Amino acid sequence: MTVESFTPSALEFSPSAANKVKSLVTEEGNPRLKLRVFITGGGCSGFQYGFTFDEEAADDDTVVERDGVSLVVDPMSFQYLAGAQVDYQEGLEGSRFVIKNPNAATTCGCGQSFSI
Repeated sequence: MTVESFTPSALEFSPSAANKVKSLVTEEGNPRLKLRVFITGGGCSGFQYGFTFDEEAADDDTVVERDGVSLVVDPMSFQYLAGAQVDYQEGLEGSRFVIKNPNAATTCGCGQSFSI
């Protein structure tokens, strides 16, 4: 099974996020790992972002590649992430993957929850 990959202009995978994924994949020693971004119900604003590592991409996933690593998003989550940027930030609050989402009408203070 071959997975076609393309970079939709609607979702950006920042260089800092790609570099962090690359270092985590190297640390794990598993080059098949991809960063999966998903949306779930809950959080303090209605929806929340989730991040996990996955070895597989489903046929209907959107796959975005940058610097030799992949980010995957399922179709249900992608509709909420159109136009968003997946980034990695290091600061006083700690280090984490963050979503800069223009579709979010409101977000909570933690930056992990939003409403449409």
